Amino acid sequence: MISIHLNKQRRFSQTEITQFADDTCGKQFNYKAFQRHMRSHSGRKSSSCLVWNKCFRLKKNEDAHRKDQTKLKLFSCDHCGKRFSQRTNRNKHLRIHTGEKPFSCDDCGKRFNRKTNLNAHLRIHTGEKTFACDACEQRFSQKSSLNTHMIIHTGEKPFVCDECEQRFSRKTSLNRHMRIHAGEKPFGCDVCELRFSRKTLNRHMRIHAGQKPFDCGVCGQSFSRKPHLNNHMRVHTGEKPFRCDVCGQRFSQKTSLNTHMRIHTGQKPFHCDVCGLRFSQKPNLNRHRKIHARGETVSP
Repeated sequence: MISIHLNKQRRFSQTEITQFADDTCGKQFNYKAFQRHMRSHSGRKSSSCLVWNKCFRLKKNEDAHRKDQTKLKLFSCDHCGKRFSQRTNRNKHLRIHTGEKPFSCDDCGKRFNRKTNLNAHLRIHTGEKTFACDACEQRFSQKSSLNTHMIIHTGEKPFVCDECEQRFSRKTSLNRHMRIHAGEKPFGCDVCELRFSRKTLNRHMRIHAGQKPFDCGVCGQSFSRKPHLNNHMRVHTGEKPFRCDVCGQRFSQKTSLNTHMRIHTGQKPFHCDVCGLRFSQKPNLNRHRKIHARGETVSP
């Protein structure tokens, strides 16, 4: 009680000492005398700004002052220097630095630094979905989820890879992609200890499990990966989408085209460790090695 009284007394003494200027006639008074003076002008009780020691008889002058005060952003954060026009907004911001989370969820106990964040979280428990997509009418509990969903309709890809400039609709997709450039393979196979990205690990595990979930509808042959099934289907359809730019010959598989191109380029990437002869195709090298295995001499 004593401290409250002293604070009140201190504030009272301050307003008694501080001089306030009339925005109309320019005369200066202490606070109480100023209030009496202002009523003598129009009978309207003035309003005051204790931050700038100003009082206003005219509403338009008060409004103009408050607008200027908002622009000035008088309240600054001692931690990061960010400025705010309202003390309440500065105080809310401070919770970022202090870690204070005064708002808690009664259902799960999770805590939040803002009431608005708590209200958004509560929709998880209530099942309320207040945000609707105008394109497909799908509904979401969070505005951020709706914004992410809208990219499906707009085709927007705001996240760009700095290395290759490939674009992505989601930040998580960009983060996964960046592992290609970083060479990051955080997920290890428990069977053979090879390391992969999450997606390629899931595909790799089918080798150990013997899983072949992709079946050919024509012959019933099964494959562990969808691209392998797609390649196989060209056997039945006769489709040859890969064309040699030199001679025009067409192939059903990209690997077959790559092998064929060595005829034109003269490239021979496969070499014999015994005699050094080079070959354009791996099967030709394998046949050649059998000569050494039989102890026969290879003619130059």
